[in-house]
Amino acid sequence: MVNRNFAELIQQKKSAGELSEEDISWWIDGLVSGSIPDYQTSAMLMAIYFKGMNAHETSWLTHCVSTSGDVIDLSSLKGVKCDKHSSGGVADTVSIPLIAIAASCGAVMPKMSGRGLGHSGGTIDKLESIPGFDVNLTPLAFMEIVNRLGGAIMAQTGDVAVADKKLYALRDVTATVDSVPLIASSIMGKKLASGADVIVLDVKWGSGAFMTGKAEAIELAKTMVGIGEDNDKTTVAYVTDMNEPLGNAVGNALEIVEAVQILKGGGPAKLLDVILTLCDEILMQSGIVQKREDARTMALNAIASGNALQRFADIVRAQRGDPAFIDRPEVLPQAAVRLPVYAPRSGFVTSIDARGIGLAAMHLGAGRRTKEDAIDLAVGLVLDVKTGDTVSAGHQIATVYARTDDDARTCEQEILGTIVVGEASVAPWQTVVAKISRADGVVTYEHS
Repeated sequence: MVNRNFAELIQQKKSAGELSEEDISWWIDGLVSGSIPDYQTSAMLMAIYFKGMNAHETSWLTHCVSTSGDVIDLSSLKGVKCDKHSSGGVADTVSIPLIAIAASCGAVMPKMSGRGLGHSGGTIDKLESIPGFDVNLTPLAFMEIVNRLGGAIMAQTGDVAVADKKLYALRDVTATVDSVPLIASSIMGKKLASGADVIVLDVKWGSGAFMTGKAEAIELAKTMVGIGEDNDKTTVAYVTDMNEPLGNAVGNALEIVEAVQILKGGGPAKLLDVILTLCDEILMQSGIVQKREDARTMALNAIASGNALQRFADIVRAQRGDPAFIDRPEVLPQAAVRLPVYAPRSGFVTSIDARGIGLAAMHLGAGRRTKEDAIDLAVGLVLDVKTGDTVSAGHQIATVYARTDDDARTCEQEILGTIVVGEASVAPWQTVVAKISRADGVVTYEHS
């Protein structure tokens, strides 16, 4: 980089030029060290937002992000290490039951998760509603639990992909969050640094997702799969619907209750569908089974036999939690106010705005507006309807769990504003719309 300054690189990208590996390495090293100021990185992010990055640029940016901090060494774990990631959504209670089911079938699931921000719930926040549950494990304790039980979930350490934290903070304040190269490098940078052999991605599309359009979500999924494969990670992505909340429960303790319902053989059908679809892929990529139908049978048997629920209880206990909540949900944090919400008219549920529902829960205190906000683990809401359902006037469509009566009444109006009841029936949303892998390209997913 002799005789060059960073403004020249900004100009190069602003003119739709390609950044070399050396250019990108210089940028990320300077970002982490502080030698390149935030205002110049902000300008580069805006140039990327408008001009994009090609596949090689995006892949190298991801490599630089992934190596900007600690890279987790999972070599002491036995078997094929699998990781799952969701691009974020509302009532997305997938990871917790998925890890229990997959681990009870013999998969190895060392999961490192984050906290929620905005209307998207975080797995770590949900787990912290379990009395005593420790998300801050030492690496040694984490490895021991995974080797013994097949899975564990811990909070990401502050030293993994440190460049991503700086980049995301600047993306947030410069309105450059929704850029495919920047989203892909952020997600995959953390995944590559987490050390798994197999990465299964759940890329959301719809009103409650980063990608509101299906085509954009598929583009993001293809980009992330390409990055993973370029870095010698077996990577498969599914594009799934987030136009309405995936599950019924939105809120931390409430979602733990719903995870238990899934493991007991109940729970919302759409949520279970996504869990089983991802579990199928994990079991196949782990070499445990060869065919999807065999994976599905194995997972359903794990639920029906109680093995998956028992594995969840074992993981909770190993992470110092009290599994009493499995049979007595009242030991979880409880909201002071419960308010039923009723349909104002008869008809068909034609849409449920996922983002609106997520924001309603956030306004109750279930989510964070900023990373510094404290959350209330008890509050949230539970829906009783999905798109396509028939309702009668006065029919209960949700329950609000709030701190105060005023909060509950405000949330009630927000819920009524997001659930549209019309005169004509509509088809339910298709839960899984595409599978993306290096071998397959983009294929429509068909249920067996």
